[in-house]
Amino acid sequence: MLRKVRSALVFFSGLVIGFVTLLLVLDWNISTRFSDKLLAIRNERHFLRRTDRGGDVATNTSSRILCWIMTGPKYLDSRTRHIRETWAKRCDITLYMSSFPSAFPTVALNVSEGRQNLYWKTIRAFQYIHEKHLDEADWFLKADDDTFVVVENLRFTLSSFDPEEPLYLGRKFAPFIKQGYMSGGAGYVLSREALRRFVKGFETGACSHFSSIEDMALGKCMEAMQVEAADTRDELGRQTFHPYPLERYVVRKPPRERPWHMIYDVYPVFEGPRCCSDYAVSFHYIHGVQLYELHYMTYHLRPYGYKYRFNPTPPGNSTATTTAVSAAKLKL
Repeated sequence: MLRKVRSALVFFSGLVIGFVTLLLVLDWNISTRFSDKLLAIRNERHFLRRTDRGGDVATNTSSRILCWIMTGPKYLDSRTRHIRETWAKRCDITLYMSSFPSAFPTVALNVSEGRQNLYWKTIRAFQYIHEKHLDEADWFLKADDDTFVVVENLRFTLSSFDPEEPLYLGRKFAPFIKQGYMSGGAGYVLSREALRRFVKGFETGACSHFSSIEDMALGKCMEAMQVEAADTRDELGRQTFHPYPLERYVVRKPPRERPWHMIYDVYPVFEGPRCCSDYAVSFHYIHGVQLYELHYMTYHLRPYGYKYRFNPTPPGNSTATTTAVSAAKLKL
């Protein structure tokens, strides 16, 4: 009798283990497809709002982008020159902001180096750009000297917005500022009107250097000057700006206490392949060799015969947008 009970227990234990293993194997595909379907439905209104603007602005994929890189004398050789040799060439205008002039060339901002002066450097950089280059670009990207940017994807993302509207864009964080603020490491973009208002804020006293935390302090000024912190996710709700390298997001991890940057995110954060838009704009903490690797992967590596699975709707076409999002739901 005891032997029969043991045999039955072994048999049922095997069934349970096999069932759990099967669930784990299927979980990746099922959960990803189900969650992406929910994201497509949830973000249909979001995407239509961004692109249904009509007119020339909504279809403009040739906006002029000025990129300015925050750097310093000790990083020109180890970091900044690699940016100059890779993605910075794709900006319409590129400026390298430092504390001292150099033949690199760099723009001297008369600000001391150090993390405590990052916001001062940002203030002086935008004031300089406003004075010298306001009419030479539509959008103004700030990036660190260890950030990788896909400028073409940035241009596509910006094509949904009007540079004469007060907007700033990036990876939106939630705490400290009511409307949220954009992560500094992921890079952020000011529209031409946002730049005007930022400079005016310091002229009128509406904005001040109240904190050395650069991205949060700038976000406070944006809010004070009624500059909207815009949503830059794609039509499936996937993020485009990333404050860390790809490996922080694309590898699915077991349940755990989430790191601070995921807690700070305004929108839901997902790990695994659905973490990031196919049209991702930026990744932070990318150094030296990694810049060239990402540059190669972005602009040269192509799988032969592969049919691209994600074709976002051209901005400004509300009918096509509805069709594209509906098609995305059907495929999931």
